[in-house]
Amino acid sequence: MRQGAVGHVRLVEHDGRSVVEKRMADPARHDTEVLALRALAPTGLPVPELIRVEPGSILMTLLPGRRLDGDEPDIRLAGLRASMTLLREVHGLQPPPGLPSAPDDALIIRRYREAGGPPLPLAIPPAGPAVFCHGDWTDANLLAIDGRITAVVDWEAAHRGDPLRELARAAWGAAQKDPRAFDVIVDEYGADRAAVRAWSAIHAAELWLWFAEAGPADYLEQLTVTLRRWPETPGTT
Repeated sequence: MRQGAVGHVRLVEHDGRSVVEKRMADPARHDTEVLALRALAPTGLPVPELIRVEPGSILMTLLPGRRLDGDEPDIRLAGLRASMTLLREVHGLQPPPGLPSAPDDALIIRRYREAGGPPLPLAIPPAGPAVFCHGDWTDANLLAIDGRITAVVDWEAAHRGDPLRELARAAWGAAQKDPRAFDVIVDEYGADRAAVRAWSAIHAAELWLWFAEAGPADYLEQLTVTLRRWPETPGTT
């Protein structure tokens, strides 16, 4: 069993084949993933197919590939680059009715400051039209074979939001592992680097809050040290 940040995922047998069972304690995140996967089913995008939905539990197809975050740096970077075609496709879809709104950035800033996070140049950029967003586009949620993306998983944070906000989250997070990733991701998506970079501090604060509340403590300590070096932090210059 793999325990994620918001649930438990394991392989089980169903009708003679291996499938994925995902259990989530948060009903809102459970319902969001179901809503997103149902909306994505007819699009042809490489996402799991729902098999059975029960309160707190989702059974879905097992797709090929392994998590991109387990690959060596150059292959991981190639996979992130390749995933931008898929991210643009997602952003081009009509969000299904009932999909949650984007995170409240004003609240994130207020909570971050109240919690005593390192000083950051926190300002909310003007938001563009809301699109279908995955919510957590990272190498941990991309399955790949030799850098070729075979699946996009974990849609429980899907929402209607600004595409540059989501792109910035993906690019800034990836840059913390590999400083090359920010420019590679933004350029492959086809966005303006400065416009995307304007969101970086918001995502840094959001991640710091996550570690402050959910741990682990060593991740929080490491990120705190990193943010104290702003603007030298990867993805900010």
